[in-house]
Parts: sequence; C-alpha cells; structure tokens
Amino acid sequence: MTGLIIRGGTVVTPAGQQRADVAIDGGVITAIEPELAGGAEELSASGLVVLPGVIDVHLHFNEPGRASWEGAATGSRALAAGGGTLFFDMPLNSTPCTVDTAAFDDKRAALEARSITDFGLWGGLVPGNVGEMAALAARGVVGYKAFMCDSGLPEFPRADDVTLLEGMREAARLDLPVAVHAESDELTRTLSARMTGRGVRDFLASRPIVAELDAIQRALLFAHDTGARLHLVHVSSGRGVAMAAAARVRGVDVSIETCPHYLFFTDDDLERLGAVAKSAPPLRPADAREALWRELLHGHVDIVASDHSPSEPSLKAGDFIAAWGGIAGVQSTLAVLLDRGHHQRGLPLERVAALTAGVPSQRFRIERKGAIAVGYDADLVLVDPSASFTLDAADLQQRHRTSPYVGTTFRGRVVRTIRRGETIFADGRIVARTPGRMVRPQHVGSVRSAAPRTHAQLPAP
Repeated sequence: MTGLIIRGGTVVTPAGQQRADVAIDGGVITAIEPELAGGAEELSASGLVVLPGVIDVHLHFNEPGRASWEGAATGSRALAAGGGTLFFDMPLNSTPCTVDTAAFDDKRAALEARSITDFGLWGGLVPGNVGEMAALAARGVVGYKAFMCDSGLPEFPRADDVTLLEGMREAARLDLPVAVHAESDELTRTLSARMTGRGVRDFLASRPIVAELDAIQRALLFAHDTGARLHLVHVSSGRGVAMAAAARVRGVDVSIETCPHYLFFTDDDLERLGAVAKSAPPLRPADAREALWRELLHGHVDIVASDHSPSEPSLKAGDFIAAWGGIAGVQSTLAVLLDRGHHQRGLPLERVAALTAGVPSQRFRIERKGAIAVGYDADLVLVDPSASFTLDAADLQQRHRTSPYVGTTFRGRVVRTIRRGETIFADGRIVARTPGRMVRPQHVGSVRSAAPRTHAQLPAP
C-alpha cells in the first residue's frame, strides 16, 4: 500500500496543470494519476494548487558566527512557512565566511544540526582564494559568490577584476557557476563619497541603475572570455535583465535572478518604510519596476530568490546611510509571485513553478528536485490560490519579526509544505520531525575545458 496520497489537487507539473492524486513512498513521488488506490495516509488537496517546493538559491542565514542576525533554525522555518523546501546559503555573512574547506565544514555542521529544510552551500570568491576553489568543489559547493563592489563586510572583500577573471576561468574548469553581485565599485564608492546628506534619496543617488549595468556588462564579458557559467544575482532593473538576455542570445552562459522586493516595492516605498526596506542594489522607481516585470513576463528572468539578509534590529535603526542594507523576506517570495504575478499580471502557475523551483534545480544541477514528477523527491507546497491573508509580524518565523511586507494583504496562502514526504509546515505551524540534508550538484568535482560555450545552457522558459 502507498504510504501517502495527496488527493484531488491541481498539480502543476513541467507538462502543465492537471487534476490528479500524488502518491509518495519513502519520501519520493511514485505516481501522479487522476484516481489512485488508497494509501496508508491521505491528504485532501481539493480546491488547492500543488506546486513544487520553493528552492531559494540566494539567502543569508549567517551561521556560524552571526546567528543573532538569523540562524538556520529560524531561517529555515520561515522558508518552510513560505512554501520552501531547499535553500542555498551564501558564503557571507557567517563568520568565518565560506572561502575555504574548514569554513565549509563548520557551516555544513551548523546547518545539518539546525535546518528543517534541505540546503546547499555557496563558496566564496575573494582575492587570494582561487586556489581553494577546487577543494570547495570537492566538498560540494553549488557555485562561487563574488562581489564586484564593497560587500559591507571587511572579511569578504570584493573580487577585483583579476580575481574575478581568474576565478571565472577556474570555475569554468570545475564546471560550476559564479554568482556576482553586479554593481560598479568605482561608481558606488565615488558617488557615496560625494554624498552631502544622510537620507534615502542620497543613498539612492549613490547606487544608480547605471552602476548595475556597468558591472553586468563587465561580468558578461569575463564570462564570454572564460566560458564560465555566470549567475547574476538580484538584478534590480529591466535594463539589466535585457542586457544579460541579449548576451545569452550571443552565446554567453548566463542565468538571471531577481528578487521579490524589486517586483513589489519602489523607491517611494523606501522613503515610506525606511531602513527595513534598504538593500543593495536599492529599490527602483515605479517605471523601472514595471520594466522588470515586463522582462519577467517575456521569459527573460530565470529565477526569483529572496536575498533574505536580515540583521539585528539595532543595525536597522538610526542613521539611514549607516543602517544594514538587507531585506528580510524569505517567507514572502511565493506570496509576491502569486499575488502580484499570477493574480494581478496573469503569470501562469507553470512559470511560478519554474522561477522558484524548476530552473533553480536545473541551473544548479540538483538531482530529483524542483519538479513534481515520478522519481523526484516529494518536495511540495499546497496553496489555496483564492485565500487572502494579511501578513502580521506574529506570522513571521524568522529570528527578528521585522519585514517590509508586514501589513501587506496577499492573495494565495500556503496551507502545507512537504519536504521529502514529511509535512514540515501546516496551518500556520512548524511541525517538522526530522532535519534537512545537504544537497550537492550532480558531477561535483568534474572538470572540463575552459573553452567558451557556443550556446545558452538554460531550458526555454
């Protein structure tokens, strides 16, 4: 007898939507059919949409070292409450940063002990550690993160052009992606030094869209020259997406990520909300937000990830320029895409699934994740698409219950999150009984020629 059957939901698969039952045994999907025989346990999904669990490829749980900002225990619970089953933790803001194998081992142990969702780990690319990249690949990193401007943490310095070029060449040899925070160091540093005030508009003027475009162009050039698999994180502008999408047509192997806050808020919201909505790159004007939506709806954005980067509340208070530049939003990614994307702009549920699960698993070569298919891990989120809810601070599962989304009413509510067949969140409560596991890319440690690729490697949107 089948262990668990989820009955009568609208199941969103790579082939489209269907009214079907989903059978699960040993944490794996064993059948998807309209009428399945009885199971040892059954859940009704009547009236619900069944999506693959969210894979958040970009967040900061800061453990070990800064778990007082956010740790895996609280962060993974917030991810689960938002429909997430797998995350990739960035190499900063933990201490030490994940730039060598000792730091990798420390972070892995911390997350295995505390996370309720599965996880993968990014390695760092900083001056002086290109020689560590092969060892990190053997450990199982999903890729390497580099900053093209000041990261805000002296222990994670920006990758100068030589480091970035040599790091991309080594990453190409190891066949792992390089993720870049693309803002021009010269422009952001010089414009910041010229600031005469300490307010929101001064900060916005110091990080203009052109600083993002300048860095994206250089990263694309390096990727083309080295054959590296480039991943552009948190692209904040439609112009940035269009530039990268055009390079992909020319043969650059690039994936494009944006974040829900760039799709939801504007610079006017930053003035209204203050430091709780401060990020880098910053929120953009309304016309830039709509251009970003147009690029996403045209299929040019590949992944939407939270870039959840919280801090202690004291670091978000006082002087705006000195305040920490990170948004706490890991619980709201799916809510934004369902409400502002699906309901308000007609974004198909299949595209929601691709942006949050399908492309993340494919781009980072994580086997048996990211889709509702026979033989895949039973990582699922059950959503009531018509139910509305207003996010209250008390609903947040993260360490510090502050988020720019608090007070927002969304249409599309997460009812249940299932990780490898086990319900970890249901009806507003965390109910996980077992911990998450580390995932690693397929063919970890393999090497290849660094010759440039001649075509884009991503599936069609």
